[in-house]
Amino acid sequence: MAWFENVSKIKYEGPKSNNPLAFKFYNPEEIINGQSMEEYLRFGIAYWHTFAEDLSDPFGTGTAIRNWDKYDGMDRAKARVEAAFEFFEKIGAKYYCFHDVDIAPEGNTLSETYKNIDTIVAMLKDYQKDSGVKLLWNTANNFTNPRFVHGAASSNNADVFAYAAAKVKKGLEVGKELGAENYVFWGGREGYETLLNTDLKLEQDNLARFFQMAVDYAQEIGFDAQFLIEPKPKEPTTHQYDFDAQSTHGFLLNYGLQDHFKLNLEANHATLAGHTFEHELRYARVNGILGSVDANQGDPLLGWDTDEFPTDLYSTTLAMYEIIKNGGLGAGGLNFDAKVRRGSFEQDDLFHAHIAGMDAFALGYKVANKLIEDKVLENVVDDRYASYKEGIGKDIVEGKANFKSLEEHALNLKEVKNKSGRLEVIKATINQYLASAYAK
Repeated sequence: MAWFENVSKIKYEGPKSNNPLAFKFYNPEEIINGQSMEEYLRFGIAYWHTFAEDLSDPFGTGTAIRNWDKYDGMDRAKARVEAAFEFFEKIGAKYYCFHDVDIAPEGNTLSETYKNIDTIVAMLKDYQKDSGVKLLWNTANNFTNPRFVHGAASSNNADVFAYAAAKVKKGLEVGKELGAENYVFWGGREGYETLLNTDLKLEQDNLARFFQMAVDYAQEIGFDAQFLIEPKPKEPTTHQYDFDAQSTHGFLLNYGLQDHFKLNLEANHATLAGHTFEHELRYARVNGILGSVDANQGDPLLGWDTDEFPTDLYSTTLAMYEIIKNGGLGAGGLNFDAKVRRGSFEQDDLFHAHIAGMDAFALGYKVANKLIEDKVLENVVDDRYASYKEGIGKDIVEGKANFKSLEEHALNLKEVKNKSGRLEVIKATINQYLASAYAK
């Protein structure tokens, strides 16, 4: 049966189109730097928000109207697969992502859960083969069930640690079966509420042991997907161990795991950490650990993870700037870890939301690429740090300077002259590029 009868395949109609069910900026066939937009952006659909989300929030029950919700249990899980691949085809997405509980309900026992997963995985495999859609990444939900109330790999309960390990083991097997290009670890409850009852070192040591076990098992079964850790600073715990890109990188370095993991960075998580999205991307990029992106945005007026669809063109431009400078995302992609607003409860709103997000990143990509072609920001940075290209600055960079030589230089200075940073000019220039792209 058709699950989205009111929607045909979404096509590119250009910026002058008034059709809400058409792309204005995302042209999958448009070639930029020898690659199509579709190939470069690698858009992925989040199974959990798109097909399993009921739009409930801490203050209200779900509002989502979904025609597959007339079923229950495994019947609903099977209906969601059918609906998902119809959606992928109509929106033109070549990748998707899921948690284990998104695709199949948990059973009364772990064995029953495995059976449910196997049934749906067989179905997904057939649909992938027929459609050409690929699995960008999968992961295990080790945070929702009450058994994870004190965490999973960082739990004080060894039985919970074992249960979480079993779920990830299954997840790695599923990833191999479905040809996943990545596997994500998001520590939903890997953190603490208070230090008063927490052995922080044991919990972090155990978390590292868990990651190493995952690396070892993936090698054992020949699963060569890229491993990704997704930082988040807080919520639901007071303090998450994977707080942000830098603290996660420090964790990997501390435990000798840096060669096995990159980062899956989310815009809204950056906001919660008190960073801009581009800061997180920049840190990961310059340290060689930028792996993939969860594309969304947060609401600065709200203090929680709102997972809005990305529509901020300034943010998508600066994000794509970092991604281009990274040489793309490789095996990663742009996964829409975003949900429609509680008031956007009609089924067709799923299309409107993804069109908005895909257009926002497409335009951001074009603007960022033009900024790089014209060396707008590169020229600004080169000029700002020109003092390190000659004289004493060059000696500092090349390791030839020491405190004695620097003191001698300072004593001979008659005055110290600084140049204006001209931040306003830079921002105005970016606005100019954005406006020019829109005008086309």
